[in-house]
Amino acid sequence: MNILFIADVFGNPGRQIVKRRVPQLREELKIDVCIANCENSAAGKGVTEKTADDLFNAGVDVLTSGNHLWDKKEVYDYLAIEKRITKPLNYPPKALGNPYFVKTLPSGKKMAIVTLIGQAFMSAAMSPFLVLDEMLPELKKEADFVFVDFHAEATAEKRAFGYYFDGRVQAVVGTHTHIQTADEEILPKGTAYITDAGMTGPHDSVIGIKKEIIFEKMITGMPCRYDVADGGKQFNGVFIEVDENTGKAVQIKRIKELIT
Repeated sequence: MNILFIADVFGNPGRQIVKRRVPQLREELKIDVCIANCENSAAGKGVTEKTADDLFNAGVDVLTSGNHLWDKKEVYDYLAIEKRITKPLNYPPKALGNPYFVKTLPSGKKMAIVTLIGQAFMSAAMSPFLVLDEMLPELKKEADFVFVDFHAEATAEKRAFGYYFDGRVQAVVGTHTHIQTADEEILPKGTAYITDAGMTGPHDSVIGIKKEIIFEKMITGMPCRYDVADGGKQFNGVFIEVDENTGKAVQIKRIKELIT
């Protein structure tokens, strides 16, 4: 089974890159399931029906999210009906959105895709460790495999989470910082892991925002309107191969492309 995960899709530049590259990569890498983090797809903060549909129409199967999922209020009605967008599983149960999505693979087997959010330096949420511990039996009744987008700030929390669930899920892919880390590996019990997959969007920026705006913010301390940068383009993500017979990941490869 071949998985393509696309790191945080940032604004219109990120969506345009996805439209261009996903059809190509699906064919080149023989992708069985394509997952993308969508929480910044609408002007760099939040998601809307239009931006989600852009990603689905480009060939993305399932969208993960994070703390910015609900920033655009116009998406609320859409989240109530669109099951292919996963909210953070460890947010309160009444938060709008689907707690997980089960995707049927070409082989007929099934994969549960889950978003969890970290606790360190993030909005208040229940323990991702305890929540996934509790949910795993239910997920494994519905699916053969489990993919986790762990949306968190702290490196140590992400590493601990990866090791804690090593061998119990097929992949733990970190998101949120928009900076790709070079620590992709197969953990000892067979889980594919990376601390952060990066960002798909404007490379000539400060994590997606125009540099000059961030300079002003850091020098003056005054509130600033954050605008999506448009300089340079990058596609970040990971390719993961899982042995469907053993359930163990056999390959994880970073994808980092500068788009001209």
